[in-house]
Amino acid sequence: MTATMDIPVTKAAHSKLEGLTLENIPFGKVFTDYMLEADYDNGTWSNVNIRPYAPLSLDPSVAALHYGQAIFEGIKAYKDEAGNAVVFRLHDNFKRFNISAERMMMPAVPEDIFVEGIRQLIDLERAWIPSLPDHSLYIRPFMFSSDEAIGVRPSEKYKFLVILSPTGPYYGTPMRIYVEEQYVRAVKGGIGYAKAAGNYGASMLATHIAKEKGYDQVLWTDAYEHKYVQEIGTMNVVFILGNKAVTPDLEAGTILNGVTRMSVLTILKEMGLEIEERPISIDELMEAYKAGELKEVFGTGTAATVSPIKELRYKDFVMTFDVAAWQVMPEAKRLLDDIRYGRSEDRYNWLVAV
Repeated sequence: MTATMDIPVTKAAHSKLEGLTLENIPFGKVFTDYMLEADYDNGTWSNVNIRPYAPLSLDPSVAALHYGQAIFEGIKAYKDEAGNAVVFRLHDNFKRFNISAERMMMPAVPEDIFVEGIRQLIDLERAWIPSLPDHSLYIRPFMFSSDEAIGVRPSEKYKFLVILSPTGPYYGTPMRIYVEEQYVRAVKGGIGYAKAAGNYGASMLATHIAKEKGYDQVLWTDAYEHKYVQEIGTMNVVFILGNKAVTPDLEAGTILNGVTRMSVLTILKEMGLEIEERPISIDELMEAYKAGELKEVFGTGTAATVSPIKELRYKDFVMTFDVAAWQVMPEAKRLLDDIRYGRSEDRYNWLVAV
């Protein structure tokens, strides 16, 4: 295959878009007409095609259901003000997808299948990209082991799919976050840096408990001391301490190297803030809050984009923030949105034209 290959398309009988409004669609609830599919068997990729979105037929013994070899990515496509379709940092997500694949003993997906496949799928589905503020078309590439056999070993067969979902804002209001100190998301040497399905399955109990207490998500802490903050369940986290933007570093391999995280840090540096990627203890944050130095706290992620946090709770200590008075996060989000929606120059070459 080459990067200019034409992937065969099986046409849908009709479009689900007929009669559907794309305004304020809940995240992950509505899917487009088509999906991309490819199969891997004993060293070879084949069956690359675009076909109507439909249920899969799986054998009960399919390996992913038993041993958890499954990874995914989150990407977004936007319409610029001229109506052109663009995908944000597609090649960075492609690279991260294969980093996850390597850690989970899965085959790398070739660039022509991943990048060109997504480009052609978006081209077919461009009418599904909402032309509304803070709206986009969410792109979900994923791969799972598909051997029809029980046995703890890497599979010989895998299925790669891409599905699409139009979406509005993921978090409509500023968030309340609970600092988790009992359960653990990841440890050094584990799979915290991989976008593996099991990471999210393991996080659900702690998130459920936090939601019962009235919080939207948890901020994970390290596995050894429950002292150093890591990431939030659905996104990375950034703290504005004085004139610095401080975020947990990637050295231990326990948090995701977020594409939105990288983008926001680049923009914050452009805005003149000093960037620090380093271990951050919850004690440091509480002392900075008491001293009036912890100015803003926000999350960064593909689904969440840039999301303000109005409350951060550790044990019985509650830190609250006047989000309406913030200056740094709103400006960083504006600058990022201006690039994604084509209102300013793509000076970092982050956009892939469809």
